[in-house]
This record gives sequence, structure tokens and C-alpha cells, in this order.
Amino acid sequence: MIRESKTWAFVDELAIAIVGPLVERSPELLRVLDRWALDDDFWLRRSAMLALLRPLRRGEGDFTRFARYADAMLHEREFFIRKAIGWVLRETAKKRPELVYRWLLPRCAVASGVTMREAAKYLPPRQRTDILDAYASGRRR
Repeated sequence: MIRESKTWAFVDELAIAIVGPLVERSPELLRVLDRWALDDDFWLRRSAMLALLRPLRRGEGDFTRFARYADAMLHEREFFIRKAIGWVLRETAKKRPELVYRWLLPRCAVASGVTMREAAKYLPPRQRTDILDAYASGRRR
């Protein structure tokens, strides 16, 4: 269904509300997400990240797996991938801002503007300023 949906309105709901809880209940399905994260279809790649969103939003979840997916996709030009990376980081930052800050800061020179703006939205003011300044200057730290 995700592959055939071809729109965020369906893909996001399927990934977050259906696939995510399935993966939480049956962790062996993480192998499926690992395959999706490498798929040629960007909607499946997006879904792999968004399926991890609910537990990350709660301050739990597999940030390491998300980070691995995001690292592989940071250079992508596809808006919906860039937005998904920023969205998951934004939601994770609400409970674990330091984790997001530490992950994002060395990637400021390669992450897109939409990723950076989304990710920085709920960081504490000083961290948000550091991140956005580093992005603006194009410096790696």
C-alpha cells in the first residue's frame, strides 16, 4: 500500500499508525524497515524513518537505527526525505534535545535547510542558535 500510495497523506499515516506499532510489537520486523531504508522508492525510505517516530516521540525508541537511516539519506535532494529527517529529529528533541543536538551539529554542513529548520525547532535556545549558525556558516564541527 505504501508503494502504491505515492502521497504523504497516505504514506505517513500508514508508516506511523500501522507499521510503527507493528514493529514495536514484533521487533523482527525491523529487518523490513532496514530493507525499506535502502529501497529505490523514496516513499518506502521515508516510511522506514517514520515507522520509528512514535517511540522516539515518547523519549524512547531506536535513535541509533533512525540515525543510520538518516545518515544514508542526508544527501538526498528529495523534499519528502529531507522533511521526514527533520520531523523525526524535531519530535525526538522534545524529550531528548541533547541527543538531537549532538547528532545534528556535526552534520550541519550536509543537512538541508528544511531538515535543519525542523530539527532545531524545539531545541533549547542556545542549542538552536548553535545549530542554525553552524548551518548558515557551512562549517563542520
